[in-house]
Amino acid sequence: MRGHGRRSAAACPCLAARDLRYTPVRVVELELDRPQELRAPGGLGPVVPSGRVSALVRLHGHPLGLVQADGAPGDPAGLRRALVAAAHRELPLPEQRHHLDLAAPLPWPDPTVSVVVATHNRPQSLRRCLDSLLRTRYPGLEVLVVDNAPATDEARRLVLTGYPPQVRYLREPVPGLARAHNRGLVAAHGAVVAFTDDDTMVDPRWPSALAEAFATDRSVGCVTGLILPAELETPAQAALEAHGGYAKGFALRRWSMRERPPGEPLFPFAGGRFGSGANMAFRASLLRRLGGFDPATGTGTPARGGDDLLAFFRVLTSGASLVYQPDAIVWHHHHRTPDAVPAQAFGYGVGFGAYLTAAVRHQPGALPALLKVLPRGVGMALRGAGRDAAQGPPLAGASPAELARLQLRGLAYGPIGYLRSALQDRYGAGRAHGGSRSEARDRSGAAARCRGHLTRTKAVRPGGRSPWH
Repeated sequence: MRGHGRRSAAACPCLAARDLRYTPVRVVELELDRPQELRAPGGLGPVVPSGRVSALVRLHGHPLGLVQADGAPGDPAGLRRALVAAAHRELPLPEQRHHLDLAAPLPWPDPTVSVVVATHNRPQSLRRCLDSLLRTRYPGLEVLVVDNAPATDEARRLVLTGYPPQVRYLREPVPGLARAHNRGLVAAHGAVVAFTDDDTMVDPRWPSALAEAFATDRSVGCVTGLILPAELETPAQAALEAHGGYAKGFALRRWSMRERPPGEPLFPFAGGRFGSGANMAFRASLLRRLGGFDPATGTGTPARGGDDLLAFFRVLTSGASLVYQPDAIVWHHHHRTPDAVPAQAFGYGVGFGAYLTAAVRHQPGALPALLKVLPRGVGMALRGAGRDAAQGPPLAGASPAELARLQLRGLAYGPIGYLRSALQDRYGAGRAHGGSRSEARDRSGAAARCRGHLTRTKAVRPGGRSPWH
């Protein structure tokens, strides 16, 4: 459900003439164990593409990286050979991959996983996402669809008539992604609760890769994964990937307050480095103990985002570890229209500013640490965004400097957006949207089990010390 705010045509840069010459890129998967075939993302089966192709290269199922090649029509074997050659030339050998030294395995080899999919008026995207989840065939998988402030009953009819009891339908009448996620969290039965959006497809190994990260280390409270573009058919999709893609690399990583990483001046505030909300999972007991997601954050509220970043921050400052597991792959369908690029730049800034405000609201003791690292950290983040944009294709009609200015404007507005959202949440957002008596009871239970902790819980490391000392 995570989307981008719409802006008028006058407010958004239009595609430059050079964008009209954009060559679509077909996204595929290449397994080096089976180089005789290419496969579509999300477990959809073999494909025979031509033209420009971007391939996720895997070995024994593990992702190694991305390569590109051009294929001539009628010569699929030549395209496969070109992609394999590029993989051997450009990607590290398997023995060079680094793995974390995790603790001894727990007697919990196959934890139950509940997947929460929030949706808002996108039944076709939802169908594609649900089909990919059911293709995983993970034992003990539970899927919960949370219909957030729907305008129609299409999603309800889709789930109730088209999917087995394994997929459950829930309705959250009050807009906001965090509210939808809390609704799913309350109803979930799994030991692990994972979240993805309705505009994604998951890899067949996605649930098992998430579950394994929790099962091998008791300290892990959150696991995020690799997010790749499902298609690059339009200039806007290529620009979104170049200027603000979700991918965080192909190396397994772990963060904790006990081992602060070098070269990350905003740690633990740089939530975007840890992962994204379209591919995140939590130990359910920990997330409930932390109070779930702050309903004043997230898409669908004036805060526009920050719900996932705040959750990552609170997991870390609770004393738990956060793991980025690239084997847990989600394929995201980027917006196809040009106005999405500047809207995303502005929305990222708003969400980040809202998240930092929320972090200080929940943990006032973090303010001195934040003020100390914020100027340098924000400067590095903006320079990095501009550098990435400059290195990418010039497709958005907006220069890196323009996108950086939009991010700064969004960052400045973020605290205001969060405060507006918090006031709405406190003074009657639920009453304004009504709902049935049973929905009111469900929301009341959700508040008691999740949101009630948000203003009371102090996050400390084991031993009772504040994480800021």
